[in-house]
Amino acid sequence: MDTELANRIADNLARVRERIAAAEARYGRPPGSVALLAVSKVQGTERISAAHAAGQTAFGESYVQEALDKQAVLADLPLVWHFVGRVQTNKTRDIAAHFDWLHSLCDSKHARRLAAQRPAGAPPLQVCVQVNLSGEASKAGVPPEEAAALIDACRALSGIAVAGLMTLPAPADDLATQRRPFAALRALRDRLATPDLPLSTLSMGMTADLEAAIAEGATMVRVGTAVFGPRPPAAGA
Repeated sequence: MDTELANRIADNLARVRERIAAAEARYGRPPGSVALLAVSKVQGTERISAAHAAGQTAFGESYVQEALDKQAVLADLPLVWHFVGRVQTNKTRDIAAHFDWLHSLCDSKHARRLAAQRPAGAPPLQVCVQVNLSGEASKAGVPPEEAAALIDACRALSGIAVAGLMTLPAPADDLATQRRPFAALRALRDRLATPDLPLSTLSMGMTADLEAAIAEGATMVRVGTAVFGPRPPAAGA
């Protein structure tokens, strides 16, 4: 492993963890209540190995075939794989078979396929329902008023388990504006949660707005650039 690369990623991870801890303290969150998901899409396996050596175990991928190739190379490492990209119908079998988490569920048809295709004996695939709070046509996710119906559809399926909600808001520069969609997702979760389905995961916040997300209750932040640096110039799907 490239020592310089390993040290750089270890330093990056340390800084991100410091940001998370500082935000937890600032906003009255219990220490360690916010998990870090290192978004490793378009990053090479050496960078993932370096992050693992620095104590990171959860990694997020957006492209199924790219992720499968990485998983094959890194099969000897005890990694937890999260799918954070758009779900395509012809990729549900691979997602069901090779990932531990899915953050971007927004279709009951996909939910049924994922549940049916989850390998026998495997624990349920942990899923977050993606909510489109802004109504942007370019963004995936269900409108807030349709989240309850999707959650209800998932509850009847044994191969998946609804862990919580996810959102990907439009970029904003100031903290107050950043906080609004995260507050809206938390409020939606509070309305939909029940004692037997607490929806305890709020997957929200990235490199530029993780403090705002933590302020509003994020339990998992999805960070790529701050961990791995800029995406490689030749990166693609």
